[in-house]
Amino acid sequence: MSNVSATPEFCGANLRRVVVSSLIGAVIEWYDFFLYGVVAGIVFNKIYFPTADPTVGTVLAFATFAVGFVARPLGGVVFGHFGDKLGRKKMLVLTLEIMGVATVGIGLVPSYDSIGIWAPVLLVICRLAQGIGIGGEWGGAVLMAFESAPPEKRAFYGSLPQIGLALGLMLASGVIGVLSFLLSDEAFLAWGWRIAFLLSAVLVAVGAYIRLSVTETQDFSADKEKRDKVKYPILAAFRHYPRTLAACVGARFVEGIAFNVFGVFSLSYLTTSCGLDKTHSLFIIVGAAAVMAVAIPFWGMKADSLGRTRIFGVAALLLGVAAYPSFWVLHNYSQNLPLVFLAIALPFGIIYGAAYAAMSSMFSGSFEPAVRYSAVSFIYQFSGIFASGITPMIATVMVSANGGQPWYLCGYLLAAALISSLSTVWISRLGGKERLPDTEDAESPAGGVLAAERG
Repeated sequence: MSNVSATPEFCGANLRRVVVSSLIGAVIEWYDFFLYGVVAGIVFNKIYFPTADPTVGTVLAFATFAVGFVARPLGGVVFGHFGDKLGRKKMLVLTLEIMGVATVGIGLVPSYDSIGIWAPVLLVICRLAQGIGIGGEWGGAVLMAFESAPPEKRAFYGSLPQIGLALGLMLASGVIGVLSFLLSDEAFLAWGWRIAFLLSAVLVAVGAYIRLSVTETQDFSADKEKRDKVKYPILAAFRHYPRTLAACVGARFVEGIAFNVFGVFSLSYLTTSCGLDKTHSLFIIVGAAAVMAVAIPFWGMKADSLGRTRIFGVAALLLGVAAYPSFWVLHNYSQNLPLVFLAIALPFGIIYGAAYAAMSSMFSGSFEPAVRYSAVSFIYQFSGIFASGITPMIATVMVSANGGQPWYLCGYLLAAALISSLSTVWISRLGGKERLPDTEDAESPAGGVLAAERG
């Protein structure tokens, strides 16, 4: 490494570029990905899966939403491998381009009435491509910020790309909300929703340009000797970190379920089961996501001082408990907009924001740099199949089976919260006991999780 690259001025300037590029790229990626989730329950069930039973159409639409999560582990393994071997930056540029092409493709797929069965087939293909792209995106984005930051501020900087989820959801919901407000229901259903997907082409061009301006992370650059010894990072992670991987997958369970319950399914629940206007429902989700965008960096700072696992574990448990009062309000006072907003913003914006802020550094600090991209990508994407992808489907079926009542769904979320809380305790107790052989890295599990526990 050159002397220039090691100067504080350079490191500070590059860290700022890394944060901006990771955040903007994450916003674009999550905009693309959750745009599908926002539209699935209000558009795709009608134009790609027309059936006599509206519930069946909604379940089929959310099934294609789940397809993206099934593809994400593949993207996580492939991009994680090359991210550990070739660098984080290169993979992030590629994942952004894949996501952009797939999202624009969704905006161009004709309706079922136009081309029949080929319409949902093409939709699924594009959704698979989206899943592969986002599979490599999350791990790379958080690692670029986490590994470029000072050790005592890694939870804070690792949380900043997480804001991209909130901003991406805001952008996706906001664009659809504006289009829904400006256009008639017929025009929006016929062609208006496609504008939101086609806009991705412009966003991707801007994001790719910004990402090309950053340098590789210090952890990756300093770890060449060890990287050369690890032929297949994901296999090395399974061999040397089996308990840590299992504990992290369990910990992520409630995070994925809670996001899709409050951020995706709640839109369908409010409009279908509660009869709330679609535009109002969308802007309530936007407002809750805005609260989350502010909460994430706050909880990131707290994770540096109080401990990553402590913040995540408490927030995970509270997510399960908060589901009951939240859905009680939605079910009984759906026409009281301020109350509905609070019922979603408190668990989704503040409590979920705490869990999501601490999660990135908690996972990243549990592994050494030579296997870190592969490990955190596997954790996030594999658990996403069960924790995220099928949640809107499960939620739809549970509410329908309970006559429109949300209590089965609340129980499901509470069970997930208990699993995640116990898994977080397990992560804390492992405390660096699993490591690659013959390694003495400063940012090892002992320097990550244990440093967080010391605060």
